[in-house]
Amino acid sequence: MLEAIEAAHEREMVVVGLSGRNGGKMATALRETDVHIIVPHERTARIQEVHILALHCICDAVDHQLLGEQENKP
Repeated sequence: MLEAIEAAHEREMVVVGLSGRNGGKMATALRETDVHIIVPHERTARIQEVHILALHCICDAVDHQLLGEQENKP
């Protein structure tokens, strides 16, 4: 992950990182302009559950930006 972050920064990309507990080494590798979603919990299962929710929300936002409102309204 740290090498991927470094490679993205070399290409002037913004990084969206998901981590748990205290953020680990990722917390120090990310820049101020990056997005770091930290789930401050000790149980891996809880961390992954929140990551899944966050990813679904990000995908929904991207869909909305690219495609507009697509759901059928009654």
